[in-house]
Amino acid sequence: MYDGYGNPTGMQMPPPNPQPGQFGNPFYGASSGLIRTGLGAYGEKFLGSSSEFMQSNLKVILFPFLHRGHWTRISEPVGGRLSYKPPIYDINAPDLYIPFMAFGSFIILAGFTLGFMGKFTPEAINLHFTRALIGWALQLVMLKGLLYSMGGGEVPLLDLVAYGGYLFAGLSTAVVSRLVWPCSYNVMMPWMSLCMGVFLVRTMKRVLFAEMRSSERHSSRQHYFLLFMAIAQFPLFFWLGSIGA
Repeated sequence: MYDGYGNPTGMQMPPPNPQPGQFGNPFYGASSGLIRTGLGAYGEKFLGSSSEFMQSNLKVILFPFLHRGHWTRISEPVGGRLSYKPPIYDINAPDLYIPFMAFGSFIILAGFTLGFMGKFTPEAINLHFTRALIGWALQLVMLKGLLYSMGGGEVPLLDLVAYGGYLFAGLSTAVVSRLVWPCSYNVMMPWMSLCMGVFLVRTMKRVLFAEMRSSERHSSRQHYFLLFMAIAQFPLFFWLGSIGA
């Protein structure tokens, strides 16, 4: 008697070669440990965002008027010096996950908009991608210049990159409204520009006050520079949002 595989009945077949699992593979443990060691600090600080944090932070970015809590960051002693908690534990901490996701979403939505307008080409997408990078760089230069002119001390560059990239969250929201109802774009774009200006003003005021606790001699200059930064969001938003123009 033979079974369906042509082997005599009762003969035990050797077990199949076991597939190396992730926990049985020595390279897995080494690689995961290397990733945790090399990226743990930066990954937790700038990319360690939970879904609850993203929802709360997006609400603060898109609707800063509704934020009733404080704008200061939560600090904790680490290694004998004061440090700030990562984004997963602090809603006011800057993160890079939302800016990167919002940037990618904006490029995709720009492609959809160009398609609906019958103007979709690879060159057009490349143009908007380049324009978005330039807009992000301009926002970063403006924030860095504001802090430098006010003597705000050394703020980590990645913090400013995150703050500057939040503008794509508002841009993506405005573009979605344009796809759903074109007339709403004329209302959403100024509103998102205003919200981004208010968010940056309150955030930069907190950064400046934290770095300049003992000096109040530049208070009037701070207000003028902060007002300029808020007003600058309107042309920046309209320039980046002019898709297909």
